[in-house]
Amino acid sequence: MAKDLLPEEVLDALQKRGMAPLYLFYGPGEFRMERVIESIKAQFIPEGARDLNLEIVYGGEVTPQEVITRALSLPFMAENRLIIVRRTEEYQVEELDRFLPYLNNPAPSTCLIFLSSKTDFKRKFYKTLRSLGLAVHFEALKENQVLPWIKRAARDLGLHLDNEACIYLQQTVGTGLRDLYAELEKLSLGYGQGSIGLAEVKELTIYHRSHSVFELMDAISQKKLSTSLVILGRFLEEEEKKGGALRIVGMLNRQLRLLWQTKGVLEKGGNSKDVAATLGIIPYSAANLISFSKNWSENELKGAFFLLYDTDNLVKSGARPKPVLENLIFSLCATMD
Repeated sequence: MAKDLLPEEVLDALQKRGMAPLYLFYGPGEFRMERVIESIKAQFIPEGARDLNLEIVYGGEVTPQEVITRALSLPFMAENRLIIVRRTEEYQVEELDRFLPYLNNPAPSTCLIFLSSKTDFKRKFYKTLRSLGLAVHFEALKENQVLPWIKRAARDLGLHLDNEACIYLQQTVGTGLRDLYAELEKLSLGYGQGSIGLAEVKELTIYHRSHSVFELMDAISQKKLSTSLVILGRFLEEEEKKGGALRIVGMLNRQLRLLWQTKGVLEKGGNSKDVAATLGIIPYSAANLISFSKNWSENELKGAFFLLYDTDNLVKSGARPKPVLENLIFSLCATMD
């Protein structure tokens, strides 16, 4: 079985003008997929010939034969044609099978891209594209993959962010690629092309509410009671009506599991690199977790999970979030301030 392509491999082929005549784009990384599609649309067909050689169709609305007929048409005033089939999953199995002869003998001047949100590789259509080595998997990025993505997206916008600025942006905004790209676009509009440092990112970013919850995780991880309560109050003032309490519980659950896993790696003789690799996080986060994990015994972490479970039930049953979360933080930070 051929190995699925990475999105970066498609972009590299685009830069070298070596695009294949067929692709299947699938996976949960919808925003990454749309960014790659936009790059292909912008670079594969010259702007002056784009209206005549670029078509976007939808599965279930255009028959397979119509798609094939358009794909077989010669490009006009350009070297290539580009056809994007969205919602491929809307085709019935027998309709997908009608593409099979074309998949085995595609027009060399057309790049035909199928986009699918529900991909069943037991079906011959999908299996054939994968066997040809033309399936591109857009998976959700792990935390340690987000930083390189930020740097690449910044370069695409003509920006150069130093490492410290990239780390701060990720810590502040999170791992949502759509939100990260929006912040990069703001930096591009605010400062134009060129080098961007930590000061510029801090000045322009608007994600103070998101940042406060990350600060809260760090403060609780260090068992800083007074600091944790101050940040909790500030966060809930802005987020309580938007489900902020449950967000805190969810993120605390993640943070405590990371601390548990970190202690496990260290107990086996692992180091910072091992923690980053095992947890799928960036080295900066691994270093913090190693430092934070020293504040917690195994029994304390076990007890913390039970406390989180009770807190989750109380919040969902309608209890006032602030006193419930304050009691949780008192319990978690009880051994140190």
